[in-house]
Amino acid sequence: MSAQLGGTPVLILKEGSERTVGRDAQRTNIMAAKVIAEAVRTSLGPLGMDKMLVDSFGDVVITNDGATILKEIDVQHPAAKMMVNVAKTQDDEVGDGTTTAVVLAGELLKNAEILLDQEIHPTVIIEGYRKATEKALEIIEEISTKTSIKDEKMLKNVATVSMSSKVVAGSREYLADIAVKAVKMVAEEVNGKWTADIDNVKVDKKEGESLENTILVNGIILDKEIVHPGMPKRVEKAKIALLAAPLEIEKTEFDAKINITNPEQMKAFLDQEERMLKNMTDRVIKSGANVVLLQKGIDDVAQHYLAKAGILAVRRIKKSDMEKLARATGGEIITNIEDLTPEDLGEAQVVYGKKIGDDDMVFIEGCKNPKSVNILIRGGTELIVDEAERAIHDALCVVRDVIEDGKVVPGGGATEIEVSKRLKEYADTLGGREQLAVKQFAEALEVVPRTLAENAGLDQLDILVELRAKHVKPTDYVYGVDVYSGKIQDMTKINIWEPAAVKRQIIKSASEAAQMILKIDDVIAASTKSLGSSPGAPPSGGEEGESVGED
Repeated sequence: MSAQLGGTPVLILKEGSERTVGRDAQRTNIMAAKVIAEAVRTSLGPLGMDKMLVDSFGDVVITNDGATILKEIDVQHPAAKMMVNVAKTQDDEVGDGTTTAVVLAGELLKNAEILLDQEIHPTVIIEGYRKATEKALEIIEEISTKTSIKDEKMLKNVATVSMSSKVVAGSREYLADIAVKAVKMVAEEVNGKWTADIDNVKVDKKEGESLENTILVNGIILDKEIVHPGMPKRVEKAKIALLAAPLEIEKTEFDAKINITNPEQMKAFLDQEERMLKNMTDRVIKSGANVVLLQKGIDDVAQHYLAKAGILAVRRIKKSDMEKLARATGGEIITNIEDLTPEDLGEAQVVYGKKIGDDDMVFIEGCKNPKSVNILIRGGTELIVDEAERAIHDALCVVRDVIEDGKVVPGGGATEIEVSKRLKEYADTLGGREQLAVKQFAEALEVVPRTLAENAGLDQLDILVELRAKHVKPTDYVYGVDVYSGKIQDMTKINIWEPAAVKRQIIKSASEAAQMILKIDDVIAASTKSLGSSPGAPPSGGEEGESVGED
């Protein structure tokens, strides 16, 4: 980028910088976004395909989770990175619908390109998309069905649908049951509104056995071992002390010298240390605790005294796990051992050590009213347990969304086709060119049922025509694609429900990303030369140089 001053070129940008303006910039950005949408499109729906992702170290991930796919592939183009952020936002907010959000954003941009080719200004398209988004959210509100935490069948339906497209779909009924129970246990009612923090559901995974051996524990599992072989391996009716303080003599923070002139002084020094440790363990014994869980270390001498008293101890537990233990057992985390009283102890029916595979684990089970629970995922291979973890995360998220929001909508593309139909009717009430943008937004929403049909091996045109014909009356919003039978069905009769919160977030995320990409008409890219390269030398590393060419 340079300007002429009296015939002399004046460099404004750094040498090697590239600038793309106007339609070229828009075309490039839209193309990059469409490529990302196409990459994940085939994984949408219950009969969608999976992706095998191999990183530079040779590690393999097999998944059809949109957010995971886009996180694993190293995207270079800035517009494509915005699409990756769409999936990330969707995952962070509602935990499901990541693939749909990316596919819809790509379709919105594809349809916007048709309008750009008709010389319609991007600002007009953006305004039309904004109005369409607001109207679409209103329509979702109108067609949503109210539900509650008491409707366990509905919660299970939602969790089952979210897992039906995963590798673990064969065990979805069993896993959905676990997810619903887990979220219901940690859910709390505050001022008449339900909240469920799924961070309170701890998820561990261990290879071995099968998915059907996945368990929900009314308590917490620690990936630790019991510290002393002389301690009991199982404690019934456990009284649990949660200590954030160490059971050892801590080293002083300052430098000091102790002059010892004879063996008696040395013995007195060691005896005093042992007495201090004995006092600490006596304090624990006096509180009535028969299980001690420590965030910090425990001295060998203290271990000996606790073992003699028949107390089970586990050390070096993560702070986050200590907080979950407090919520599960009802105990208080004590930072000063002198403050430990019987009232501070947590309770569990049983605490025991068990070997799972090659690892020692400690189970704190049977807590009376746990506000933190643990799921232990089992599976035949590492790839299976990893995908099962992602599937259970999605299921936990959608159950939470339904509990907190209390609204569901029919799945199988039924909601999208209904919103599309009503948006076309709404477009006719608008004047000017914005009407065209709203119509293109409505057309874009049809990508969901179309892709569901395509991925199931059905004729997408026939399915779309049949769907439109079914959605005539206002009560017909329940008809969607049943990919298993290949027919248009009433989704409420075959229990295909999705959280309204997920649908709302999909439309918001996709629309905002499309609007942001459309607003860009100038891309100024700095040189990709590394700092160490000399002027005129090719970019180091090879890959960076190649990526510029691709962009």
